[in-house]
Amino acid sequence: MRVLVALDKFKEALAAPAACAAVAAGLRAAHPDWTLDLCPLADGGDGFVAALTADGRGETRATTVAGPLGQPVSAAWALVPPAAIPRAALDRLGFAGPAPLAVIEMAACSGLALVPRDRRAPWQSSSHGVGQLLLAAAHAGAGALLLGVGGSATNDLGLGALHALGWRALDGAGRPVDPPTPGRWAEIVRLAPPPPATPRLPPIHIACDVANPLLGPRGATFAYGPQKGLAPAELPLLDAAMARTAALLAAATGSSPALFDTPGAGAAGGVAAGLMAAAGARLVGGFDLVADWLDLRRRLARADLVITGEGAFDDSSLAGKGPGGLARAALAAGKRTVVFAGRIQMREPPPGLVLRPITPPGLPLAEALPATARLLEASAARLPYAAGLP
Repeated sequence: MRVLVALDKFKEALAAPAACAAVAAGLRAAHPDWTLDLCPLADGGDGFVAALTADGRGETRATTVAGPLGQPVSAAWALVPPAAIPRAALDRLGFAGPAPLAVIEMAACSGLALVPRDRRAPWQSSSHGVGQLLLAAAHAGAGALLLGVGGSATNDLGLGALHALGWRALDGAGRPVDPPTPGRWAEIVRLAPPPPATPRLPPIHIACDVANPLLGPRGATFAYGPQKGLAPAELPLLDAAMARTAALLAAATGSSPALFDTPGAGAAGGVAAGLMAAAGARLVGGFDLVADWLDLRRRLARADLVITGEGAFDDSSLAGKGPGGLARAALAAGKRTVVFAGRIQMREPPPGLVLRPITPPGLPLAEALPATARLLEASAARLPYAAGLP
């Protein structure tokens, strides 16, 4: 039996490599003769840099930048030579080198995991660190920038990142509004681009799998604001402020307001929209890119059994990102497919998909999170019998 073990992170509990290792430990205990292929997943969020450099390809660096609340954080990123990137991934990016590709993870500098639950405040949070990392990679000689934008703590239209790149937010008297966080957007009457002599950034590719526009009931604020700390009454207020500020950005960049309706423009609190308008960034599907990069389709074809999973798995998980994307591909290839998750909520699972919640009924979340590795290992050890596998 050859098993592809490809899990994403279990948010606030376990990184993807550790989740895969826990499942592997359980399977080896039950079936030491099975062949395991471990492939930690990431679709642009936490673990994106680690997933794309797991086999030693590229040079990992760390740069101290501003965190979402202005605190200094050390953020890892990587420079990967084109020769180390599979052709399919290069073609998807439209990148040929010869300079290296910089792989950057927004979660490492402006991520939700960097903010304690009781301090999550999108009105005051900034994506400034994202711009700092883009600059650091450009200065290091990157020929293109690949930014994964999942797991963000911010809802600032990317103005923090643009501020780091030289953009200025100005009030009615021409004074800078610094920092240009959403709580101060009412002061802004104009956005000004960097001086003409400012060096241009290399091409920016944004890896994400959300299809949300920037504004409205499916936009960045309404869709993701609650998990970032917004109360229900704040959602229409910040969405309206976002609409006004986006109009200023469109005017400053000469962009069509229709750009903000692009599926994915609402990714990461509008960082995608901001970088698309001001820096010509291009969106690329995170899971498809990672699948190409990790040669996931070939590894899937060789597997008899596929095990994937993440912290929470629901109907939206099958929309194409991470474990859901892998599960759909595995089922389409006729592979036995199992999903492990701390919480599973699916109304109509696809035929053939085996769903296994790892959290025992009644176990409080505060106790389940630190026990995730143990629960995964135990669930994997029981799996072959529960799933009717040989």
